Amino acid sequence: MPETTSRRTFMQKAVTAAALAEQVIAQTSPATATGLPTRVLGRTGVRVSIMGIGGWHVGVIPDKKESIRIMHAAIDEGVNFFDNAWDYQDGGAESVMGEALSQGGKRNKVFLMTKNCERDYAGSVNCLHDSLRRLKTDHLDLWQFHELVYDNDPDWIFEKGGIKAALEAQKAGKVRFIGFTGHKDPHIHLKMLSKPHAWDTAQMPINVLDANYRSFQNEVVPVCLKKNVGVIGMKGLAGGHPQGRLLSHVGLTAEECYRFCLSLPITVQVMGVNTMEQLKADIALARNFQPLTSEAKQNLLARVKEEAGDGRHELFKSTKVFDGPHHRRQHGFALEPAG
Repeated sequence: MPETTSRRTFMQKAVTAAALAEQVIAQTSPATATGLPTRVLGRTGVRVSIMGIGGWHVGVIPDKKESIRIMHAAIDEGVNFFDNAWDYQDGGAESVMGEALSQGGKRNKVFLMTKNCERDYAGSVNCLHDSLRRLKTDHLDLWQFHELVYDNDPDWIFEKGGIKAALEAQKAGKVRFIGFTGHKDPHIHLKMLSKPHAWDTAQMPINVLDANYRSFQNEVVPVCLKKNVGVIGMKGLAGGHPQGRLLSHVGLTAEECYRFCLSLPITVQVMGVNTMEQLKADIALARNFQPLTSEAKQNLLARVKEEAGDGRHELFKSTKVFDGPHHRRQHGFALEPAG
C-alpha cells in the first residue's frame, strides 16, 4: 500500500475513534435526576451510574451489617451498577450482596452484574445456579466470563461450552446481557472480541498507568467503541490493599485517578469501597465529575510515565500475584501466596 494511502487510512481510523470516544463522554447525563451522572452501557441501551460498587471490597468488610449499610447508602445516593463474582470470598461476597439487595426492594433499583468463573458448559450452569441463589434473584442483568488472563481462555469458552451455557441462560431469561473480564493483557481481550459473538460488555483495567503499559485504553477501548461494546473500568487506583498503588506508591490522589478514568470513553468505573467514608468521597467525586481537558490528561500521563512503562505498579498485568486461585487451578498453576 502506498505510504500516502496508508497514512490516510490511519488518520481516518483515528478520527473515527476520536468521534466515538467523544460520543460516550457527551452522552453523560447530569446528576440532578438520578443522584449520579449516568452513561449508556454499549449496545444494552441501559443507563448506569458512572460509578459502580465493587463486590470484592464489600465482601471483605468484617461486619456484614456494615457492608449492607454501605450498599444501601450507595443505592440511595444513586449508584445503580453493582459488580460481583462467583469466586469472591468463596461466595461470601455474593451472599452479603444478595442479603442487601433482598431488603426494601433494592434489587429492582440496581443493574446487577456477577461473573462466571468456569469455561465449560456444566461448570457454567452450576456457577449461574450458585450466583442466582446467593444473590437472591431470578435473573442477572449482566453475566461476564471472569478473569480471562491466560491466552487460551477465549478458546476454552467456545470449545468447552461456556458460551453455550450463557446463551441458553439468556434465552431462558436468567441473564439479560453477556460480557467478559480480564486484567492481564490487551491481546487476550482482542482475541475475545474477535470471537463469533456480539459481546455486550468488556471489563478491563482503566487507570493512568495503563496508557504506557499493555494499554487497554489504547488498544482495546477503541475496538469496543467500534463494536458498540460497553466498557467497564476497574483497578482505577492500580490495585493493592488497603490503598491502590497510585496513591501509596506514585503519590496521586483518588480524585486525580478517578477523574482521569471517567474522562475516558468508558461507561462505568467500578470502585472499591470498604468504609462509609470512602463511599461518601467517591459519591462526591462522581456527582461533581467534570471531564479533564486534553492538556490535563497529558500532564497526568507525563507525571507517571517513567514508573508506568515497566509494569512495576500494575502487578495484575506483570505478575501472577493477582491471578485468582480458581483460575490458577483450572490451568494447572501452583497457588502462590498473594503479595
